[in-house]
Amino acid sequence: MSSAILRRACALAAAAVVAAAVTACSGGATDEPPEQYPSQELEWTIAFGPGGGNDIMARKIVEILQGHQLYPHDIVVENREGGSGSTGWGHVFAEEGSGYAISTTSGSFITTPLQADTGWQPQDFTPVGLFATDDALFLLPGTSPVTDWAGWVEFAKAKGGAVVGGIGTVNVDFIVHSMLAEKAGYPIEYVPFNDEGQMQTALLSGALDAAVSNPGTVLGQVQAGQLRALLSTAEQPLPELPDVPTDASLGFTGIPSMPRGLILPPGAPEYAQQWWIATMQQVVETPEWQAYVAENHLSVDVRWGPDFTAYLDQTQGEFRRILTEQGAL
Repeated sequence: MSSAILRRACALAAAAVVAAAVTACSGGATDEPPEQYPSQELEWTIAFGPGGGNDIMARKIVEILQGHQLYPHDIVVENREGGSGSTGWGHVFAEEGSGYAISTTSGSFITTPLQADTGWQPQDFTPVGLFATDDALFLLPGTSPVTDWAGWVEFAKAKGGAVVGGIGTVNVDFIVHSMLAEKAGYPIEYVPFNDEGQMQTALLSGALDAAVSNPGTVLGQVQAGQLRALLSTAEQPLPELPDVPTDASLGFTGIPSMPRGLILPPGAPEYAQQWWIATMQQVVETPEWQAYVAENHLSVDVRWGPDFTAYLDQTQGEFRRILTEQGAL
């Protein structure tokens, strides 16, 4: 063999090694017969800290999957909070092509890419499904002298504005606060949190005047008197809190709820997507899931695969309009 041919052969071999290394380090693409899926440990990312609605839903799904032996391997759950969800969902986005990375969604999944350069959009991910939407309670500390919505508006106006909190930066929580304040006629300073516990601590310490959170997250504290609910964005009063008025009964319209769904990385194998759709169709029929929905006062809204993507498109357009009107974009 001539030296030139030898050098070319070595170069091609080196290039092949580099290409293999790049492939091994890029994303989480897998190569397995479709009928063998799932054959590996699953990495489940929660894009927020412990205790919030996203965390609670994710861990309930994992509990059902394991309790009913629907996923035959280990599921590793990790909270990757930060950047209003962008850290966690960015991690899943980087696992392009993998069927072994997964995450639950919330409002920030739609709103964060509207106001930050995340490098991804909701439509980039492989959709599994939307399962429900999560309404909100408007909360004060239980020690507050304010006892109803009219009293709150009077308090906020007299103070010259209110310091309010929610999960995520420009998220559904921010939209709820902004729309309520605009119609009621008081200014707000919005403080974002990545962790439900931190937000509640800030509210109870007096660092916040008010906050919004999901009923399933705070109902116990409200019933115990630690927190006081002045308003609910649900269609009907909650059975456990019949005296808390709905936003509609107070004259508010168009206030959105939090979408609760499930996504795989971009380019996940179609067989993995179909497996998860079929499996989650079983999950949402279990008694445990039905009890979770009832106990957390979720509104059932089920959409699978492409229908979930269409929902994301439509909802992102609505959120973009609202946030533009609120001056947040």
